[in-house]
Amino acid sequence: MQNIIAIKDFQMSFGKTEVIKNLSFEVKRGETFGFLGSNGSGKTTTIRALLGIYIPTAGELLIDGKPYSVSSSIKLGYLPEERGLYKKESVIDVMTYFGQLKGMSQGDARRVALAFLKRVKLEDKATVRLDKLSGGQQQKVQLGITIMDDPELLILDEPTKGFDPVNRKLLMDIIEDHQKKGATVVMVTHQMEEVERLCDRVILLKDGKAEAYGSIPAVRKKFGGKSLNEIFLSVYGDENREES
Repeated sequence: MQNIIAIKDFQMSFGKTEVIKNLSFEVKRGETFGFLGSNGSGKTTTIRALLGIYIPTAGELLIDGKPYSVSSSIKLGYLPEERGLYKKESVIDVMTYFGQLKGMSQGDARRVALAFLKRVKLEDKATVRLDKLSGGQQQKVQLGITIMDDPELLILDEPTKGFDPVNRKLLMDIIEDHQKKGATVVMVTHQMEEVERLCDRVILLKDGKAEAYGSIPAVRKKFGGKSLNEIFLSVYGDENREES
């Protein structure tokens, strides 16, 4: 299977602090890939370098065989952990605006936005200003913007952070729909049940290095058949006990 993401010998330092240490891994086209690790392990730094937001200290980071730029032909949807929307505008106007930025017509963007709002039970909020919505509702809108043009590569950084179980399942169902359409999905998450349900392969980072990498059965076998949650705890357990 062809790689859609290839990262080789990636190193990243900020001043004298080395954040990523010779990291190499690949994401195959059409798979769902779990990008796991505790806060500060290097996940977001890697994604930002992959998207050209950070310049790597060393190594090669490729999307569809070349360094990513906004002019790349690949359709990419990125949901950052830090949300950013025009909060003084209405939900439908913001979604339509971003849809047009993605190359959609105004009519198509509005139609897709309204269909998404109906699915996530926010159709009555279409004309409401974004700053009048709860944090969770704003998060749904941001996800809708991320997926509205059916991107072939989705990078989702903590997509269900702060959601209750009902809304978490709703968003996982939406992501699963895009899987079925053939999209490649990279998920940064601490929710191991989401990884077990959706992901084909995973990488687990600690201190900028890969502690585990491969299919879920292979990773579990390496750790004696433990669940992913148990593996996460075993990798970070000593550290957490020292902090407590």
